[in-house]
Amino acid sequence: MKVILAKDYADMSNIAADIIEDVIKAKPSCTIGLATGSSPVGMYQELSRRCREENLDFSKIHTINLDEYVGLEPNHDQSYRHFMDENFFNHINIDKSNTFVAKGVGDPEKNLKEFNDILDKNEIEIQVLGIGPDGHLGFNEPGDVLYDKAHQEHLDESTISANARFFKNREDVPKYAFTMGMGDIMRAKRLLLLIGGNKAEAATKLLMTNTLDPHCPATFIRMHRNATVIIEQSLADVIGYKG
Repeated sequence: MKVILAKDYADMSNIAADIIEDVIKAKPSCTIGLATGSSPVGMYQELSRRCREENLDFSKIHTINLDEYVGLEPNHDQSYRHFMDENFFNHINIDKSNTFVAKGVGDPEKNLKEFNDILDKNEIEIQVLGIGPDGHLGFNEPGDVLYDKAHQEHLDESTISANARFFKNREDVPKYAFTMGMGDIMRAKRLLLLIGGNKAEAATKLLMTNTLDPHCPATFIRMHRNATVIIEQSLADVIGYKG
């Protein structure tokens, strides 16, 4: 596992964008796994700028997103399809028919089968990841058991509380989500994990211990042959990570 110390959020976003740009230029028609949340937004903004100003070409790229809330229409302002459109897809020259975010409404079994079929048919060149304060990846929540394949996850109260700020009322936060399984994540050829903000506990377990802990799913990326972690220097200082 390679760890890169970034000066700040902007630096982390630029480093991550460099990595994704290199992947795109090497394999212009590859499949990239994407994540939502605050961590990758700066990277998406920088990649959008490079598409607009430097002709970085997304026209043949395919994408698969990590997860989606169950129960939200794609045009709901808190759905992850909406997030990806507003923060990335609307600003680059990607064919949206080549982008996949699991459906949050309709027949759950059918939607989950579609999600798993897409994952089975595509090799993800690089999977972008954020990390939850408790170490969850996608919506793979801490617990005694982690899942291999895409599945429906019952969200922890801590996750619901963390996401409540995006909704008018805490009661409006969905209680379930579809998410790639840990096996799906680990099968990507490369992993790119961005860590900043208030993620000290998870960062400590990932970078300062030597255990694989299902109660901190992020620790499992240490098993991956080609994982890169970018962490903001301020957070590294908080946890005492020296590199």
